[in-house]
Amino acid sequence: MEQARNIGQPILVVENVSLSFGGVKALQDVSFDVREHEVRAIIGPNGAGKSSMLNVVNGVYHPQEGHITFKGVRRRDMKSHEAASLGIARTFQNIALFRGMSVLDNIMTGRNLKMKTNFVQQALWWGPARRDEMANRRKVEEVIDFLEIQHIRKTPVGRLPYGLKKRVELARALAAEPMLLLLDEPMAGMNVEEKEDMSRFILDVNDEFGTTIALIEHDMGVVMDLSDRVVVMDYGKKIGDGTPAEVRNNQDVIDAYLGVAHD
Repeated sequence: MEQARNIGQPILVVENVSLSFGGVKALQDVSFDVREHEVRAIIGPNGAGKSSMLNVVNGVYHPQEGHITFKGVRRRDMKSHEAASLGIARTFQNIALFRGMSVLDNIMTGRNLKMKTNFVQQALWWGPARRDEMANRRKVEEVIDFLEIQHIRKTPVGRLPYGLKKRVELARALAAEPMLLLLDEPMAGMNVEEKEDMSRFILDVNDEFGTTIALIEHDMGVVMDLSDRVVVMDYGKKIGDGTPAEVRNNQDVIDAYLGVAHD
């Protein structure tokens, strides 16, 4: 599998990260890596610390201990805008879109860091600003075509069904042209058909764009089908790490997450 996907060296390294909120230990000495071009799943029961881990990676939370290394640069604290400028994009467990704006305008917000002109120039919309916006609009249209949402491009997001909102959020993240895409439960609340569509798009993003993907997902069938490697968390600790087959047969994982009875 690794040869087929041309998986490379680690692009993200998490080293001994611990995060606490008062007396609550959200993460305890967690270490793992994500390699270039792979699909890396993070799984575990509710409250295991999965979303907190993504929040550390993209700079929302700053750990009390440990470091994050991204593209060879090692640091403990990183602001969210720094993470975005370095090539990390994120979708959220709860959809974070502008409900009153069209699909196209929502996806355009993903191009903010790619804009070369300032706010005044953009407001006047002439010369360099006009050319800049048109170039960024072309990129957005490519993402719209890729995710097959041309028919809703002018529709206000608030009118869309849940599954399409999830796809628009993915589109906005892709518009930033990330090197590392963090997906927080991209298929939560979807029906079987919507999950199949989203799974196909995630694999296509990984294959055609070469984007490295780290995703949180509860559907074990999806995890086993999509992932190259899986890291398993429970109560803020890492309890398993390996290929889907290795994780599936790990007794600690079975006990903590899969809930399979054994003698």
